[in-house]
Amino acid sequence: MASGPIMLVPMCLVENKNEQMSVNKKALKILYKISQQVVVVAIVGLYRTGKSYLMNCLAREKKGFPLGSTVQSETKGIWMWCVPHPSKPNHTLVLLDTEGLGDVEKGDPKNDSWIFALAVLLSSCFVYNSMSTINNDALEKLHYVTELTELIRAKSSPTQRGVKDATEFVSFFPDFIWTVRDFTLELKLNGHPITEDQYLENALKLIPGLNPKAKSSNIPREYIRHFFPKRKCFVFDRPTKETELLAHIDDILESQLDPKFRKQSENFCNYIFTHARTKTLREGVQVTGNRLGTLVVTYVETINSGAVPCLENAVTTLAQIENSAAMQKATEHYNQQMAQRVSFPTDTLQELLDQHAACEREAIAIFMENSFKDDQRVFQMKLLKIIKNKKESFLQKNEEASVKYCQYTLDQLSMELMDDISEGNFSVPGGHNNYRRAKERVERRYWDVPRKGVKAKEVFQDFLQSQMPIEKSILQADRTLTQGQKAIEEERARKEAAEMEKERLRQKHWEQQQQMEAQNRSLQENMVQLREKLEWERDEALREQTRILEHKMKTQEEFLNNGFKKKADEMKAEIDHLRSMIESTKKSKTSFISQALDTCANEATAILSIPAKLVGKGLKALSSLFK
Repeated sequence: MASGPIMLVPMCLVENKNEQMSVNKKALKILYKISQQVVVVAIVGLYRTGKSYLMNCLAREKKGFPLGSTVQSETKGIWMWCVPHPSKPNHTLVLLDTEGLGDVEKGDPKNDSWIFALAVLLSSCFVYNSMSTINNDALEKLHYVTELTELIRAKSSPTQRGVKDATEFVSFFPDFIWTVRDFTLELKLNGHPITEDQYLENALKLIPGLNPKAKSSNIPREYIRHFFPKRKCFVFDRPTKETELLAHIDDILESQLDPKFRKQSENFCNYIFTHARTKTLREGVQVTGNRLGTLVVTYVETINSGAVPCLENAVTTLAQIENSAAMQKATEHYNQQMAQRVSFPTDTLQELLDQHAACEREAIAIFMENSFKDDQRVFQMKLLKIIKNKKESFLQKNEEASVKYCQYTLDQLSMELMDDISEGNFSVPGGHNNYRRAKERVERRYWDVPRKGVKAKEVFQDFLQSQMPIEKSILQADRTLTQGQKAIEEERARKEAAEMEKERLRQKHWEQQQQMEAQNRSLQENMVQLREKLEWERDEALREQTRILEHKMKTQEEFLNNGFKKKADEMKAEIDHLRSMIESTKKSKTSFISQALDTCANEATAILSIPAKLVGKGLKALSSLFK
């Protein structure tokens, strides 16, 4: 794991003591150090059903999560093991083993429900582990899934009338895997062989009838079908027929396990390694180890406060933290790259501005990649201001370096001239002509020196101005010149000084123009990258809404095909709402992005102090991209 510490053994992540949950700071510290994206596999099930063994298999270790050999539940709370992902480069596999459900030693059964809900919220692959077979009894023991609507909220505000908040669950719930241990039945239905997945889907079929028992039995089936569109099943034989070996399964040799069980375990692990998804929140926000840590803290604190965990609120909290970190990361990149690429003083202002533009472009890209839900562009505008201030600091540093180098160069080149002046060598007949030749020699040598920087002309002009009274004194003392010649020389000197001043003003104006153009390029770069990000977010939202709609329509069709017309009709409001959302997303895509860009451009203009005329031209060019 290149981006985080390697865990040799599991560690408790969420402690469950005295009917109160708390997050283990040591485990949290490990998550905060993982910058890679994570695949999170959580396993839940009744205690003493062999959950921990499967998790150790996924870690490719015989020992790790405690297995135990008594009727007591070994795992309390939620334990975590972070290991390098065996098949996804630059990913970390996070294994979460939960305490056994239905432990008679626990005082408050509500804790089981919260553990179940946390496992769903944190994982990208949710494994439910049970024994023997999937029947009514097994489904009734999975009543926790029916409580999720009371334990989890998708949005903080009330949903549209007729549309349940749980409709949104599909967009962020994990994939569902049911593992059946000590399975002894034949995989057959009506005399025909079936797959493990077909076995699960058949078990989840709704039972016809309106009697209370059928209705009650259908509730967990309906919830599983509603909340988990992607489902998978694995069945396992007994690990060994020797009962005494089962009590110490983590100590026995691989060869002592039943070959069929070994193959089933291998198939399960390979499926997880290949198909378990990266943990993703709504609208395609990918979760890293440090983001997972923030989610754990947010959810546990919410539960302890007596409130219901809300994904929207958790994402908002996470976004504030992550966007601040993204801004810091982008700023550090800009600083580091400018320090590496720029050698002060630069030969021209444009050279520095080009390097700034390249580093800023990379910094913005880093911010865009690591930020999300910066809907008001607060953090993007902060970054823009920070980089602007940093650029101005570099500009000042560049000027200071140029002044220092030019002054040093002039001091060295004019040393002989200054000595002659001090010794009065020019206070002789013909001295003015000698002085001018000496000064011109200094000038030629000065301009021959490369990379003097942006202040070369200004420093030399200051030097010439400092020489004017000296030259005038030498000129007046030169007896070889008539008064008329002296007047001509003085006029020539004044014209040279005036021309130098004009040149200095022209250069200053040109530099101001260059800086203004650089500010405009900065604005355009921010707008272009923001547009790309907004387009991606809208497309991701559309894909997410389409996936939910397809799942809902498939469920509705299954209801109709199996004679549950009333349930199919009840889904109409949800399906109509989703269709409306999709149409709205499609229609508002261009206008929404244009409006967001206009708002951002106005704020950026104020920060960058760009004339409205220049901004208008840039926005006109940018808006043409949407036509």
